[in-house]
Amino acid sequence: MISRRTLLRHAAIAPAAGLLRPFHILAAKSNEVRVEEVRFEYADYQYRTPIKFGGTVVDKCTILTVHAVIRSESGKISRGYSAMPLGNVWSFPSKTMPYERTLQAMKALTERVSRITNGYKESGHPIDINVALEPEYLKAAAEVSKELKLTEPVPKLCTLVVASPFDAAIHDAYGKLHGLNCYSTYSKEFMRHDLSRYLGPEFKGEYLDRYVLKKAKPSLPLYHLVGAVDPLVDADIKQRINDGLPETLPEWIKSDGLTHIKIKLNGEDLKWDVERVVAVDRVTAQCQKERGVTKWFYSLDFNEKCPNVQYLLDFVRQVKERTPAGFERIQYIEQPTARDLKKNRANVMHEAAKLRPVVIDESLTDQESLLLAREMGYSGAALKACKGQTQALLMGAAAQKYKMFLCVQDLTCPGASLIHSAGLAAHVPQVAAVEANARQYVPAANKGWDEKFPGIFTIRNGVMNTRLLDGPGLGA
Repeated sequence: MISRRTLLRHAAIAPAAGLLRPFHILAAKSNEVRVEEVRFEYADYQYRTPIKFGGTVVDKCTILTVHAVIRSESGKISRGYSAMPLGNVWSFPSKTMPYERTLQAMKALTERVSRITNGYKESGHPIDINVALEPEYLKAAAEVSKELKLTEPVPKLCTLVVASPFDAAIHDAYGKLHGLNCYSTYSKEFMRHDLSRYLGPEFKGEYLDRYVLKKAKPSLPLYHLVGAVDPLVDADIKQRINDGLPETLPEWIKSDGLTHIKIKLNGEDLKWDVERVVAVDRVTAQCQKERGVTKWFYSLDFNEKCPNVQYLLDFVRQVKERTPAGFERIQYIEQPTARDLKKNRANVMHEAAKLRPVVIDESLTDQESLLLAREMGYSGAALKACKGQTQALLMGAAAQKYKMFLCVQDLTCPGASLIHSAGLAAHVPQVAAVEANARQYVPAANKGWDEKFPGIFTIRNGVMNTRLLDGPGLGA
């Protein structure tokens, strides 16, 4: 039993000991918050024109919007929100279940994630809250898979997508609580723990502010998407939409002044893939010549459909032979082979990565997958807002530490989700361009937002005006 004298002695020492603690730890603790409430809603949109990727044609989307209320240690309330397309075709591809079934599973998981987040009453920085909750979200995904008797379990990537607007809404509220853009809240002033807590001892003494920019880059080139069924020229159009927006690649290039083009490839037909790149390069070169533009770039996305790395090497060799100038314009290649790296260890990218950066995307769900990809020869990583603000920041820090190529990819994000995604691209130092596919495929979901943030939703001279993204929270 502790004596009264001992108890009093400890009580007398405690305040003095507290004064000896580093100021930043005291400051960080006083800046911790807890979740008071989260709620969510859905909105459905039909695509203006379908997009094909990963062998599947998509013509609609469901947007999940989350509203969060947080309370500071001093009792101050702040509200935030975020949105994200559920993107089930990308995050939960299935050969045994139709679109509506996987969407149903994501909605059931959304209910669980909401309850779990509402029930979490520990205080912390938004990063700590998400890190603590992610294991519970994954357990919930397993429960949903079992209860709905799904023929395939909900993948981790899918769970990250569902949880991402919950995480981002808390980050948004946190920034607004302090009257700061959230990228100014990742220093030791706000965070009790350094990065070693999340990423291991080699990050000892480092905080996220070392790997993000407090002030957004003023502008970023836009990567325009050419889907696998998108028309390149007039002859490819069976029936015009006639809605006032461009419909062919030259029309888009001239309208938006494009200098960066992302090409979706099938990965299952080598001849078609090579011809597609050659055709895109031919059409683009002619259009850019007319505009007097001499410098532009491509990225290539196989959405993990290449059967093996040899397919990729054969593809690169043939493209280089058919269009040497077009090959030189390729900035990077995205996720060529299957996302399950552990089951496909033979598909190493060392040789391919000598030619162009090869970027991990669908495979990237945690630090373990990043390290495995690096071991297998991947030289870059794609950050995505749809995997969560917390995860994107932590993986972005790790990738920079490991000197990997970085890009930020889209999930056809409209409205608030595009602002989140563009903000991420604008605040990560190494990212050199941004995607904004919704303007092509689901512009209806941008209505209202395009008036408030014209520089984000209207592209001029091939660039997005990202200087607008330094407002409180996520910038929206």
